[in-house]
Amino acid sequence: MRASAEIKTDPSGGPGDGLHLALLIEEGRGEWHARRIVRSLETMGARVTVSSLPHCAFDTGLESGIDIPGFKGRLPDGVFVRSISAGTLEQITFRLGLLHALRESGVRVWNDARAIERCVDKSQTTFLLHKHGVATPRTRVCETLPHALEYTEGLDRPLVMKPLFGSQGKGIGMISSQSELPAPEAVDQMYYMQDYIAPKDGIFEDWRVLASRHRIIAAMTRRGTNWVTNIHQGGKARAHLPDEEMAAISMAAMRAVDADYAGIDLIRTTDGELQVLEVNSNPAWRGLQSVADVNIAWAIAEDFLKTVIAHRAALGLGAPVSLAAAS
Repeated sequence: MRASAEIKTDPSGGPGDGLHLALLIEEGRGEWHARRIVRSLETMGARVTVSSLPHCAFDTGLESGIDIPGFKGRLPDGVFVRSISAGTLEQITFRLGLLHALRESGVRVWNDARAIERCVDKSQTTFLLHKHGVATPRTRVCETLPHALEYTEGLDRPLVMKPLFGSQGKGIGMISSQSELPAPEAVDQMYYMQDYIAPKDGIFEDWRVLASRHRIIAAMTRRGTNWVTNIHQGGKARAHLPDEEMAAISMAAMRAVDADYAGIDLIRTTDGELQVLEVNSNPAWRGLQSVADVNIAWAIAEDFLKTVIAHRAALGLGAPVSLAAAS
């Protein structure tokens, strides 16, 4: 699927009939997820244009001031963000600025720039979880080696080192003593140090919960042969039905970062306390779909469409569309 590719709508129509939506992906990647989201949205009657943020622009020659390929200077009825794409600090700032501008222009963006910023930066996620009383491992995030050395003086417990930005378990490591701190250039002068949660009953496992519009869509247990259980790092998945405790903490994490949809990573301490490790605002679900009995893309697309319809109705943008038809 190429950026800016036009996806034809299903002529049968549906709750999304008449809506023109944008799906923003990372160019050259993310086609597996994009195809399934598009297929679901077009089956519901929406017209979908796939593009990526690097192809968009600010343009004061246009009434909207924003140029998204395929929209001829007009604004989309809703925007689904799968990726903001990798880039320089200036490029990322520009792309987030576009998402902010779309929201300020009345377009419903899923997830919007604020939620993405809160989740991409793990230090913000951790702070917001703590601020909202959501259990999460003790974490220290600081700049420069001297500050990290000060925190780890006489270290009496293992710490997990994570890159501030990153996913799928890439770039993480563990230290047991101050002498094992990585060099500043290896961590871009930023030290994210989180208490290591030892495996309960000697089993290396955690949980990924995928939720949208404050409901759980699917969940899985991830087990590994070591403490890194990510599927991309060799972890094995099996379907899991969250209990009330797991559902409650997942929803609390969603509220803390104000995400529309998210992947929440949970772990249980040796004394049984459930804690949130991370919240991902652009979660992949290929591994989860392999063990789930629900069509994840359909569920997410349905929630997105319902949100867009309700948002437009609240703004008086066209006649309200029956949400029951989307069920």
